[in-house]
Amino acid sequence: MKFKLSSSGMLAHSIAVITAMNAVGVQAADEVEEIVVMAQRRAESIQEVPLAVSAFTSTFIRDTKLDDIKDLVKFTPGITGNSKDSFIDTLSIRGIVTNDFGIGGDPSVGVFKNNIYQGRNGEVVTTLYDVERAELLRGPQGFLFGRNSIGGAISVFTKRPEFTGNDGYVSLDVGERGHGLLEGGINLPVNENLAFRVAGFHSQEDGYVNNVFKPTQNNLIAHDNSGGRISTRYQQDTVDVNFMIEYEHREQSGSMYRATEKGETWENWLALFPDIGMPNDNRNISSNMGLGEEDNSNIWSYNLQVDWDLDFATLTSQTGYKDHEYVYAEDFDAMSVAVNDYAQDQKGTYFEQEFRLVSHSADAFSWYAGVSYYQEDIEALFSQHAAEDAMCVYYYEGQTCAEAFPGFTYSPVGLLESNRDKGEYTGWAAYVDLSYAFNELFDASLGVRYTYDEKKFKLNALPVESELGPFWAMGFTTDGYLNDTKDFDEFTPRAIVRYHPSADWMAFASVTRGYKSGGFGSFAINPDQPFGTVGVTQADARPDTFDPETVWSYELGAKGEVYDGRIRIAANVYYYTYEDLQVNVPGTGGGIVVDNVGKVDGWGLETTLEWIATDNLDLYLAGAYGDTEAKQAEALCDGDSACDGKPLPQVPKYSGSAVINAHFPAHDGDIVFSAELYGQSRTYGGLLQLNEAVNNAYVDLTLRGGYRAESGWSAIAYVENVTDQVSYDGVAEGGAALPAHYFGPSRPRTVGLQVSWDF
Repeated sequence: MKFKLSSSGMLAHSIAVITAMNAVGVQAADEVEEIVVMAQRRAESIQEVPLAVSAFTSTFIRDTKLDDIKDLVKFTPGITGNSKDSFIDTLSIRGIVTNDFGIGGDPSVGVFKNNIYQGRNGEVVTTLYDVERAELLRGPQGFLFGRNSIGGAISVFTKRPEFTGNDGYVSLDVGERGHGLLEGGINLPVNENLAFRVAGFHSQEDGYVNNVFKPTQNNLIAHDNSGGRISTRYQQDTVDVNFMIEYEHREQSGSMYRATEKGETWENWLALFPDIGMPNDNRNISSNMGLGEEDNSNIWSYNLQVDWDLDFATLTSQTGYKDHEYVYAEDFDAMSVAVNDYAQDQKGTYFEQEFRLVSHSADAFSWYAGVSYYQEDIEALFSQHAAEDAMCVYYYEGQTCAEAFPGFTYSPVGLLESNRDKGEYTGWAAYVDLSYAFNELFDASLGVRYTYDEKKFKLNALPVESELGPFWAMGFTTDGYLNDTKDFDEFTPRAIVRYHPSADWMAFASVTRGYKSGGFGSFAINPDQPFGTVGVTQADARPDTFDPETVWSYELGAKGEVYDGRIRIAANVYYYTYEDLQVNVPGTGGGIVVDNVGKVDGWGLETTLEWIATDNLDLYLAGAYGDTEAKQAEALCDGDSACDGKPLPQVPKYSGSAVINAHFPAHDGDIVFSAELYGQSRTYGGLLQLNEAVNNAYVDLTLRGGYRAESGWSAIAYVENVTDQVSYDGVAEGGAALPAHYFGPSRPRTVGLQVSWDF
C-alpha cells in the first residue's frame, strides 16, 4: 500500500529510518520493517520510491565498520570503485567514473551531507560517524540533487538533536597494527524547544605496505584522523531550525602503486635498470617517492536548515559553507626510478543556498519546486617530478643527459614541472515536479530542471629549473596566468510512471535526462603549442576547455514483499546513452588532456533481497550485472577504432555482496554472529583490455561474533579479510613512459574487538 505522511508527520519523520534487516544482531521480527528515506525531498517508504536506491542505517554502518562514504559501495548493487585515498576518481555508478582529477571539471558522482553538496577530491571524503542513515541513488540524480549527479548520488544524513532524553553512544574498536577507533555522540536537550548534539571520533592505524626501495617509508597506508560535530536544533510551532558545525582532520598515506611487471614499457625500463623489480610480497612496493607521500586535509563545514510548515506545504531554506585545505603526494609511476612523482597543494571554499517548497497534499495532486545558487573558489598547485637522467636514458637511447647534451648542468631538484590553477565557479538552478494519482493503480510525475554554470579559470605553468625545460609532464610554460571564462546551461526533464498491482508491490518506469557541466583542463592549453614551448602568453593560447556530458537514462523497476513481509525484493533494469563523455586522453609528450569522447551505451540489472528466514536468522543479498559499449573512442586508442565496442575500464561486469546475521537469546541479551561477503569480477585498466593491466576477480569475507545485551552494551570480535587475500583497488594501463600498474593493495587479515554502549 502507499506510504503517506501528514504535514506535521513530515518534519517528524524526515530523519527517521527504521530497519531490522540492515543491523547486525537485531531482535527477532515477523517482517522486514519499513525504511523511510528522503530520496525525493519528502519522507517516503523506500518501497514506494520509483528510483534505484539503497539505504543503510547508523547501526549497520557502525556494526560493519564502514569508515567513509566510499565504503558504502561494498553493499550497494551497481556501485563499485572504493579506494584508500581522498579521491573519488575510481568511484563508479553503473560504469560511469570521474576521469578528470584536476580542479577545472566536476565529479560524475554527487556526494551530499544533510542535502549540501560536498565537492571534489580532497574535501569530499569524510568519516561516517554519528550518522542517521546513508542513501545511495543509482542513475542520473541531477534533477533531485542538483550539481554533478549524472552517474548517481550518495547522500548522508547526520543525527539531529532530539528534545527528549540524554541518549547517546560510545564505541571503542581495537585491532591489529595499532588499529584504534573511538567514536561517540550524545543528545543534550535543554527544553522542549532547544536541544544540542555533540559527536566526535578519533581513528588511527599503522600501515601494512612496505617500500623496499626506501625502508624508512615502511608501514604505508596508515592513518591518523579525527573530527567533531556540534548540532543545534530549535523548534517552535511551525518552525524547525537545525544548525551544524563540523571539523575533520585527516592525516593518511597517499595511493600506493605497484608495477604489474608486464608490458612493453615495463620491459623497456627493466632493460635500462635491471634492479627495479617488484618485491615478492604483492602488497609491498618499490618506489622512490621523490615528492614524499601524504594525503592530509583540514575540512570545516557549516550547515543551516530551516523548515517552515505553511499548512499547504513545507518551505525549506538550506545554507551550506565549506572551507578546506588539502595536501597530497604520491609516486604515480610505481617504480624506484623517478618518472612521475605527483603532488597537489589545494585550498578552497564552497557556498550553497537553496529554497524549496514541498506540498503537503494527500490528494491526487502533489508537487515540489525549488531554486538554488552556489559559488566555489578553488586553487591548487600541481607538481610533477622526475629524475633528469631517467628521462634522458629512456628517451635518448640509453644516454644520460650529460651524454645526450654535452655541457648539461644538472638541477638540484631534478626535473620539476609545476602549474598553479585557480577557479571561480558560480551557478544557479530552478526546478519543478508535478505528480498526479489517476487512481489506486497508476500515478505519474513530470518535472524539469534548468541549470546554469559559469566558470572562470586561470592556469599558470611555472618556469622549469632543469635545462630539459618543460620536458614531459606539461610540455609548456606560461608567462603568468592564462585565463578564460565559459558558461554552460541545460534543461533536464524527467518522467516517471508508477503502477501498484497490489498492496505489496510497486512497479515503475522512468526516463531521465542527465547533465554535467563542461570545464577546463588543469594541465593543457588551446591551441596546442609546440612541445617544449616556454613563456606562452594570453595572446598565444587559453586554458583548454571541454564540453558538458549528457545522458538519456531509461529504467524499469519493481519493489515488493512476499511471505507476509518476511522477504522484501527490489529489482531494476536500466539502459542509458552517454554522449561526450569527459575523459583523460593522451596529450603532447606526457601532457594530460581532458576531452569529450564519442558516446557510451550501457545496460544492466540490479537487485536486492532482504529475508527474515527464521526468528534467529536473516539475510541481505545484493547483486549487479553491468555492460557498457564505447563508440567513437579513437582518442583513447592511439587514433584508431580498436576500442569501438569495448566496455569502459575499471568497472566489473559482475559484483555482489551478502550479509548473514544470526542471533540467539542468552542471559538478558543475544549471542550474535554475522558474515559479510563482497565479490567482483575482473576489471581492465583501459579500453584496449591489455594483458598487462588486468585486475583479477576477488572475494572478501568478514566474520563477526559476540554478545549484545538488552541493556545497551555489546562486545563483538571480528576477523576481516579472513582469507588474507591480496587484491587491488584497481589497475591502469599506463602510457608514454609509465608502465601498467596496480593501485591500492588490500588490507591484510585483521583481528579486532569492538565494544559499544548505547544509552
